[in-house]
Amino acid sequence: MCHNPPVGNSDAQLNAASCRGLQKRYGKVVAVDGLDLDVRTGECFGLLGPNGAGKTTTIEILEGLLNPDAGEVEILGLRWGIDDRALRQRLGIQLQDTQFSDKLTVAEVVRLFRSFYRRGPSVDDVLAMVELDSKRASWVSKLSGGQRQRLAVACALVNEPDLLFLDEPTTGLDPQSRRQLWSLLGQFRQRGGTIVLTTHYMDEAETLCDRVGIVDHGRLIALGTPRDLIATLGAEHVIEFELADGALLETETLKQLPGVQDVRRLNGSTSLQVSELHTAVPALLAELEREHRSLSRFATHHATLEDVFVAHTGRHLRDE
Repeated sequence: MCHNPPVGNSDAQLNAASCRGLQKRYGKVVAVDGLDLDVRTGECFGLLGPNGAGKTTTIEILEGLLNPDAGEVEILGLRWGIDDRALRQRLGIQLQDTQFSDKLTVAEVVRLFRSFYRRGPSVDDVLAMVELDSKRASWVSKLSGGQRQRLAVACALVNEPDLLFLDEPTTGLDPQSRRQLWSLLGQFRQRGGTIVLTTHYMDEAETLCDRVGIVDHGRLIALGTPRDLIATLGAEHVIEFELADGALLETETLKQLPGVQDVRRLNGSTSLQVSELHTAVPALLAELEREHRSLSRFATHHATLEDVFVAHTGRHLRDE
């Protein structure tokens, strides 16, 4: 079971993590630029952004691994620099690239991390949770990339944390292992836990996250539930196409087609956000025929969080 939320003001009970006016510079580079953020107790919050956007720096400040240049941070109603010992007992942290000693076994690694905390499940229970019990006697050096990733998650769960930070937790996992980890995180939340997640998989963010924040240039540029953010596009479908000769149709021409809400260009491809697919597709094909153009690629899909990301940043997340 996770610990009860701290007794205090209503904001502390409502938010597992908060920051106000957060700033961090590296020389002349502004990594975080006056960021305000709240993570509600019991939710899974996804922080998305391209490389260099400031999301990793933000996460590391919330985790207590970095000191901000300015701003205030409150975690579980407590503050870094004052309540460090108490906070570390209640946080679980999985880094994107966790380094373990190659000559330790899986069970030895988990036992070592478990020894740092006053409370938590047994080593056997943790290994069973992440389905590494069959690898308990294996050296870390013998694990696959996905197994190492599950071991990192296991080490983040050894203290039954109230707040779990996960940085790209399913990188290197096959689809079945990804879904097994999703199920594990769902169980963690059912016990009252809160999750802050970064991921490059938009389907993962849509599946797991109650809310997502998109960060770019050190600022929060979009915030909401996946469904609400997708709704801001004003279109239910997306058409993507490329012309065989590499040319581009005029933007104003495309905007005049029935059902088209917006037109975007990215890496030689054209993307149309449309409200009615059954009217926009025939109209587009008719326009292509009128201009004697042929297609080299054509695809349609329901609007997703990826489309929201592109609309706000002008790039695909995985391109980064």
